[in-house]
Amino acid sequence: MSAVSRAFSHGGPLSLAFPGYTPRAQQSAMAEAVVDAIETRKPLVVEAATGTGKTLAYLVPALLSGRRTLISTGTRALQDQLFERDLPAARDALEVGGRIARLKGRSNYLCLYRMEQALEDGALSPSVRRDLQRVRRWAGHTRDGDLAGVDGLNEDAPVRIHVSSTADNCLGQRCPRFEDCWVMDARRKAQAADVVVVNHHLLFADLALKDTGFAELLPGADIVIVDEAHQVPEIAGQFFGYAISARQLRELSGDAQREAEQAGLADPELVDELQALSATVDQLFRQLPRVGGRQAWESAFGNNAARTALEALGSSLTTVCARLEPLEQATDGLASCAQRATVLATRLRALISGEDVEHVRWAEVSRSNFALRSTPLVIADRFQASREREPAAWIFSSATLAVDGKFDHFKREIGAEDAREAEFDSPFDFDRQARLFLPSMPDPRAPNYRAEVIELAAELIDASAGGAFLLCTSHAAVREYADGLRERLHMPVLQQGERSKHALLHAFRTDGNAVLVGTQSFWEGVDVPGRALRLVMIDRLPFLAPGDPLIQARVEHLKAQGLDPFRDYQIPHAAMTLKQGAGRLIRGSDDRGVLVIFDPRIYRTGYGKAFLNSLPPFPVETDRNKILGFLREVSA
Repeated sequence: MSAVSRAFSHGGPLSLAFPGYTPRAQQSAMAEAVVDAIETRKPLVVEAATGTGKTLAYLVPALLSGRRTLISTGTRALQDQLFERDLPAARDALEVGGRIARLKGRSNYLCLYRMEQALEDGALSPSVRRDLQRVRRWAGHTRDGDLAGVDGLNEDAPVRIHVSSTADNCLGQRCPRFEDCWVMDARRKAQAADVVVVNHHLLFADLALKDTGFAELLPGADIVIVDEAHQVPEIAGQFFGYAISARQLRELSGDAQREAEQAGLADPELVDELQALSATVDQLFRQLPRVGGRQAWESAFGNNAARTALEALGSSLTTVCARLEPLEQATDGLASCAQRATVLATRLRALISGEDVEHVRWAEVSRSNFALRSTPLVIADRFQASREREPAAWIFSSATLAVDGKFDHFKREIGAEDAREAEFDSPFDFDRQARLFLPSMPDPRAPNYRAEVIELAAELIDASAGGAFLLCTSHAAVREYADGLRERLHMPVLQQGERSKHALLHAFRTDGNAVLVGTQSFWEGVDVPGRALRLVMIDRLPFLAPGDPLIQARVEHLKAQGLDPFRDYQIPHAAMTLKQGAGRLIRGSDDRGVLVIFDPRIYRTGYGKAFLNSLPPFPVETDRNKILGFLREVSA
């Protein structure tokens, strides 16, 4: 018996170290597949359903191999869980040595130079200045510079941008506080560690060489494990493309003026040109349509005022570049600003020209910011080339990679058609624990569809006495459903957008009988084990928005290749998303509940089988009374 097999066996180190540990055939089999990938250095794509124990299934082989390992996760919460709980526990159980490290993106770490600059900035608001003093006091005793350690400082606190650096504004080795740099300290620890835990954004920043000035992460890694790998195509597209944002331009203007003033070089003409840059940013912001989400370039700049504002921004940025260039030798800060201006001007010219036919131009506008982006139509070739530069064993793991038992869609998107495949079912007893309810409903395009959803959802929630998620495909649906349920129910109805995601989930878990109505961010990465969540309802099959400019461009690209975009792209993507939403329900062997899919296309259409075959093996029920009875039993 191999060391890996012994680790997962009855009486093995895991059963001795983890109270209540039960060997699972699926977990042990996945671990053996990971061993094979490590030994052969052949990429592995593995789907492990909830309950398999995939984290230990990839950790144990990696730790026992003694090889340098890089683990990338989907969120900071998962990253923290791995570093603080799973990795130390597995290492202790296996009695193996080795150093572990966690590395986050720059924005998570205190930048002493930026903090000192902010302390001298008299234009900050009183609330930001209060938080700034809190950060300053904490800075005197932090051991890692991770801003998560500042008590009471929210993840979206405005002060964070004033006390952390970005790849744009970091001075690198020219920084006067370089020797005390917390980012560099974290990087040094990561480079010296045997196992490093990062997140996908950091991994792809490294792959795309966006974060220059620091040593890369990947060289020297023997094993690269990408958990929550279904997120890879979307995130890779962000980093293999380029963007320019209002925030970047405003920060450039402010930083350049401050650096020039400190160097005694802020003549009135330079100040005027920097302030003019900020004014042109504001003017363009006012002219861009406020429609939410991604906007096609042609829509965003469909009026003369927006096009004129964009041209004015380009002219202003070119002028600022010319004015900063002679000042590069004055100070390191001004040199950094001049380089930033040049990079942003180059990106803006490329965006305006639209010459890169392999990319899609689009715009995104929020309440205070806009971003103009260029995203590659396909990331497969570039991602494949990036992997091949690093001769490591690449392992892609998730609970949702296969569609109707096939991995073709995911492998094609990441350029890994030659990867080995493995799929492991959940050990949960779905016959006992759960039901899938497919009610008779009108077509989702019918004018009364949402009203019908509200009526039936209220009846189901009443039977379950709460403990329900209603997952939607649009923010408009969230608002309408939340309002409708509040009129009919006598229990808390929590609505996405009214509070932070963290606060909503805390309220939901604490209440135990609440209802939460949410969209996108609640379809995955949300873990509510136990009785608090016993009913998950999905209003529509989560097809990609047809008006999304990226989707439109990829559809046309697939057509040009002779492929069927609906079959080869939209159905697989929607099926994977549906599987994520369904995965919120049964998180443990004692959980019980009902999954409801209101959209009748799942059983009325030919393609609906692909969705049904991708879901966990829930017993299917179409009788409303039987489902109401099951829910009352579960909630009793």
